[in-house]
Amino acid sequence: MPDTALRHWLDERANSLDQTALDAAALLPRLADSGLFRIGVPENVGGSGGTINDAVVALSEVASHSMTAAFVFWGHRAFIELLLQSANTELRDALLPRLLGGELAGASGLSNAMKFLSGIESLQINADADADDVYRLNGQMHWVTNLRPDNFVVATAVHDNVSHRPFIAVLPSDRAGLTRSDDLDLMALQGSYTAAIKLQNVKVTSRDILHNTAPAFLAQGRPAFLGLQCGMALGVTSRSLEQTKNHLGRQNILHDEWQTLHDSHQLQRSQLLAGLTSGEFLQNPKALFRIRINMVDTASKALQLELLASGGKAYLTETGSQFARRWRESAFLPIVTPGIVQLRLQLARENA
Repeated sequence: MPDTALRHWLDERANSLDQTALDAAALLPRLADSGLFRIGVPENVGGSGGTINDAVVALSEVASHSMTAAFVFWGHRAFIELLLQSANTELRDALLPRLLGGELAGASGLSNAMKFLSGIESLQINADADADDVYRLNGQMHWVTNLRPDNFVVATAVHDNVSHRPFIAVLPSDRAGLTRSDDLDLMALQGSYTAAIKLQNVKVTSRDILHNTAPAFLAQGRPAFLGLQCGMALGVTSRSLEQTKNHLGRQNILHDEWQTLHDSHQLQRSQLLAGLTSGEFLQNPKALFRIRINMVDTASKALQLELLASGGKAYLTETGSQFARRWRESAFLPIVTPGIVQLRLQLARENA
């Protein structure tokens, strides 16, 4: 869990991480120094043990201090989880120590892949056979986080133009033909090293492949991918409810509404952790989709209630800067892939 020193560090820099990239370079190593990336990773490969639930809880606590930090945590830890679930132990052993130590940034560039898994988009990275065991990749990833300049690895789903079987590959930032754009000009989360990637005849071999069958691998990894993502909503909601409570007197007209949101928040948290523990979400991903949709709705309502409870103070720069940051952070929750519209569409299709 985040130690006291890290919590203070994040609180002091939360606005800077949200609106600038001044502290971006220090963020990943700082999270690693607190041992956060080792949580839920088996001890025999360098982790501190525990389960994915422990990682989700840790991520939610980080999000309660800084959504930018949690977003980086999510991208990095999701990449680590991909390695842990892959049969390519050679690749895992080569990358994992530096990932756990924060010396190398891991990016799960799977937004397009998750939409592909849901039947919404075709894959945007294509592979042509160049020789035995060699492919050339071309295409673009439009939005990837934790792309620490010149020091990252990114996972992507690839369409094989020959076999038409999609696979998952890992690319290092120094691979010839891989180009990282400037950081995207976001309204928030500017310290998250979020950018686009273009691939032009990028060479990969079997040593770079996490899994030969992308749909099966993505479905297997989706509970952890989405579960960690839900940690961001849990953290933002938790902090907002805490701040709102500080403004409520015993007779405050908003107390019942606060209690309802608090109870919903606790129920959603319990449902998420129980489903991850039982493995339910592997067989019933719709249950996870509904939890994520409900969490985003609760976060939005919590921020609205915080505004009502705070009054004009929340709208003043001097007294409301932390609220304004949380408001911007909460606006990101519905659109991070898989977005709420995408999840609703998939549920509607399956219920039709």
